[in-house]
Amino acid sequence: MLLRCLSRLRLSRSFASWRPRLDPLVADIIASSNDLKQIAPLSTQPATINPASETSKVLLPPLDQWRKRFPPLVSVMNRVSVRNPQTARAMADAFVPDGSRDKVIVEAYPGPGQLTRALLDLPKERLKKLIVLEENENYLEYLQPLEALDPRVKILPVGGYNWNSYLMIDEMQLLKDVATMAWEDGVHPNLHFISHLPSSIEGEQLIAQFFRCIPDQQWLFKYGRTPMSFILSDHLWKRISAPLSASERCKLTVIAEATAGCDHAVLPEALLPYELHFHPARPSMSTSPEGRKHNSRRIGNPFQAINIVPHEEQAIKKGQLDEWDFCLRRLFVQRATALRKALPSLAPGAQTLVKKVTDPNLPMLEQISPSKNVGSLTVHEWKIIIKAFHEWPFAPQDLSITDTFTAKDSRI
Repeated sequence: MLLRCLSRLRLSRSFASWRPRLDPLVADIIASSNDLKQIAPLSTQPATINPASETSKVLLPPLDQWRKRFPPLVSVMNRVSVRNPQTARAMADAFVPDGSRDKVIVEAYPGPGQLTRALLDLPKERLKKLIVLEENENYLEYLQPLEALDPRVKILPVGGYNWNSYLMIDEMQLLKDVATMAWEDGVHPNLHFISHLPSSIEGEQLIAQFFRCIPDQQWLFKYGRTPMSFILSDHLWKRISAPLSASERCKLTVIAEATAGCDHAVLPEALLPYELHFHPARPSMSTSPEGRKHNSRRIGNPFQAINIVPHEEQAIKKGQLDEWDFCLRRLFVQRATALRKALPSLAPGAQTLVKKVTDPNLPMLEQISPSKNVGSLTVHEWKIIIKAFHEWPFAPQDLSITDTFTAKDSRI
């Protein structure tokens, strides 16, 4: 609706124009999904719009000026943003598809706001309110004018990694008109969280915390099964979606599988090559050995667009997240070790747990092969281990978990 709003305003002066190989799990997802959004041949030409003031920042600068206008400063060096307007439109339509009504969207890490504009340009009935979290001044210059133009927009000059940012949303009562739904009543039809994720450890920590909020229905999940959509690095996606025994499989993979369903919103190959769709451009490769060393987190590697929906039935019971954290951390450092050898390392006396989870006299669905290595354990098998640990009278009381998502933390 953004462009239509501009048309109605009849502004008289001219605006600056704005305008791999897949792992087996990803291949299966692509083959089995009929809902993946394909992007038509992309054009980097600016959209045709009505003229307006040359000094206005409602519209973004031409794509060939992005590197100059949005330089890769230290403060944003690990941040990637959608830059191609047609790509942004495809993502917006995949995140908030036809049939959506009165969505209240919280968008974090929008960058200059190409996706923000695409969301605003969806059919009006799909979007009721858009709450945008961005603290970078260069980006805010191109976001804040949207708030003056469209009453659906609220720009908060705060970061998406700060817990206080989400407290501010509550304090300002920006979600007061969002209904609270019972968990079993389906996916929340109105509330939605969307974010680019930094291509850094910060991005991984952030999405890990969002997954961790699901079992205890904290954060936006206090309103129900709130869906999320992310634009993230292929490196991080592989850690989230890694199949059994894959080298990328880790604690994050298990927590993600246990709490939510994750799927592509846009075909991965439709987002290649990186340079056509994202900002900043791939940096020049150094000729030094250090520069030639591969880094899967480096800017310029493929990015993915995914949708995440919390499971109705949670493998992680309320109040047991710390126990899952403890067991996953202690055991994944021995990912290639057989369970019968790894399990005793949980705590002094934990060898008694081996029989509790591997006894052949147990029902088939309640036992695990003692020779199975840690990296090959399914979520169901982790449930068996955590259940035994929870019921063990000598389990450690201090689980030394320090990354729990609470209001006491100033940063997530």
